[in-house]
Amino acid sequence: MISMDFITGLPRFRRQHDSIWVIVDRMTKSAHFLPVKTTHSAEDYAKLYIQEVKGLGSKVNLSTAFHPQTDGQAKRTIQTLEDILRACVIDFKGYWDDHLPLIEFAYNNSYYSSIQMAPYEALYGRRCRSPIGWFEVGEARLIGPDLVHQAMEKVSPMKVVMRFGKKGKLSPRYIGPYRISKRMGNVAYELELPQELVVVHPVFHISMLKKCMGDPSLIIPTENIEIKDSLSYEKIPVQILDRQVHKLRTKEVASVRVLWRNQFVEEATWEA
Repeated sequence: MISMDFITGLPRFRRQHDSIWVIVDRMTKSAHFLPVKTTHSAEDYAKLYIQEVKGLGSKVNLSTAFHPQTDGQAKRTIQTLEDILRACVIDFKGYWDDHLPLIEFAYNNSYYSSIQMAPYEALYGRRCRSPIGWFEVGEARLIGPDLVHQAMEKVSPMKVVMRFGKKGKLSPRYIGPYRISKRMGNVAYELELPQELVVVHPVFHISMLKKCMGDPSLIIPTENIEIKDSLSYEKIPVQILDRQVHKLRTKEVASVRVLWRNQFVEEATWEA
C-alpha cells in the first residue's frame, strides 16, 4: 500500500516545476520525491508513475484529508521533506528541484526505529553503501537536516551570516494567531479563520500549526501582505534590534538583527 500527496506553491525556476509529488510505501517507509507541474494532466502523472515507481496494476482509493489512517504517513514524510528542502536551499543555495535526488537518497538511506532499518534495506533486502559516506546505516543514524548541518559546519564559516533572503514556500512563515473552534480527531484542528481567508479550508494538521502564547490581539494582517505571481512577498524592514560582528579567517563580517513588517520579534533575522 502506498500513499500519495503533493507539496504545491513552490517557486518556479528554469524547469518550471512548481510542485513535488510525494509517493510513500507505507510498509517499508521508502519514498519518491518527484518534481512536477500543476499543469500536468492525468496522463502525464500516469506516465511518470510507471517510469519512477513501476507500479502497474495499482488500484486507486481516494482518502479524506487529514485522516491519519490513510494519509498520516504521507503528511509526516512531507513535513520531513519540507524541513530538509528548506535547509538545503538555505545552506547550499541554487534551485530547490536540484536538491531532490540527494534528499530522496538521504531519506531512504536513514535509519527508522519503527522498522529497525533504513527504507532502502527494507525495500531491497540489503544495505546501501553511500559513495560519500562509507558507514553502516544502523550505526550512523543520520537524517536530513543533521547531515546537512554537520557538513556545513565543516565547509562554510559564512553559514550563520548567509542564511536569509529566501522567499516563497521554502521560508518558514506563520500568520495568525487564530482561535481553535473544534478538534477533528487526534491530529487535526478546525480554526476560526477571518473572511479574507474564506477560500482556505479551515481544518489543519497539527504539523502545520504553531502554538501561540502571546497577546491574542497581535494578529498578523493578511490583507497587508501583497503576494506576487512567484508566490513570494516583499520583506520590508521596520527596525534594527541588535548588531554583532563575526570574525572569520581573514576578515570580519558585520550583521544586524532586523525586525520585518508583519512579523513578531521572535522572527527577527540576522542579516549581513
